[in-house]
Amino acid sequence: MPKSKLTKSILSQIDAAVKVYVENRDDFKHLAKTLRDDLVENKNLRKFIHSTKFRAKKPDSLHEKLKRQAIERMEKGKPFEITKDNLFSQITDLAGVRILHLHTKQMSDMHSAILDIFQEYMYRVVRKPVAYTWDFENKQLFEDMGLKTNMRRSMYTSIHYVVEPNRRTKYRCELQVRTLMEEVWGEVSHTINYPDQIDSVTCQEQLRVLARVASGCTRLVDSIFLSYIEHGKLAPKKPGK
Repeated sequence: MPKSKLTKSILSQIDAAVKVYVENRDDFKHLAKTLRDDLVENKNLRKFIHSTKFRAKKPDSLHEKLKRQAIERMEKGKPFEITKDNLFSQITDLAGVRILHLHTKQMSDMHSAILDIFQEYMYRVVRKPVAYTWDFENKQLFEDMGLKTNMRRSMYTSIHYVVEPNRRTKYRCELQVRTLMEEVWGEVSHTINYPDQIDSVTCQEQLRVLARVASGCTRLVDSIFLSYIEHGKLAPKKPGK
C-alpha cells in the first residue's frame, strides 16, 4: 500500500494509535484468553465445540488495517477519525476468539449458550450479533435465530459477537463462530487476499468455487448427523439396555 497516498499527519496519527495498542496488547491477549476459557468451560457449549483459537491482533496487521481505512475515507472525501484516544472503541477485533464447530444445525443451541455465558460472566454485548453469509439458505436459518444478517459478496461466512468485560477499561473482544468447512475457506481466502486482495481473476473464481464446495460439505455433514440421530431413534434396543 503506497504511503504517498497518506499525509505525514495521518501516518503520525496511525503510528500513535498503534503505539497505544502495543502498550496494552498484553491486556487484550488476556481478555481473549479469558473469554475463550469462559466459553470452553461451559458444559452447555463445550459439547458443540470442535476447537478454538484466540489472539491479540499483531501490531503490523493493525497498522495496515488503519492505513487501509484511512485511504478508504480519503477516497470518499471523509476525514480519518481513529486516534490513540478512541482506538479501543473504534476497532473491535484487537482481541479475538474463534469457535469452530461441525455443522450449522448446532448453531441455534450454541447461540443461546453463548448469550447465557455472556450474561453469567457479565460481558456486555456491544452490538447486536451479526451473521455474515452469502448463502440464502443460511440467511434464513440465521434470521430464524433472531440474528441480524449481512450478505457478503466475498462469500465470507461467520457469526460475529462483540463484547467488553464488565469493568471500567473499555477493551473489546470479537468472537467469531463458524463451521470447520467455513474455516477452510476463510483461511485460504485470508492467505491470498490479505492484506491486499490478489488481482488474479482465476484465484478469485477458484475461491468462489471453494466457497460453494465448503457450503455443500457443511450441508452433507448436516445430513449425516440428521441421519445419525434418526437412526438412533429407530434402531432397536439391544437386550439388557
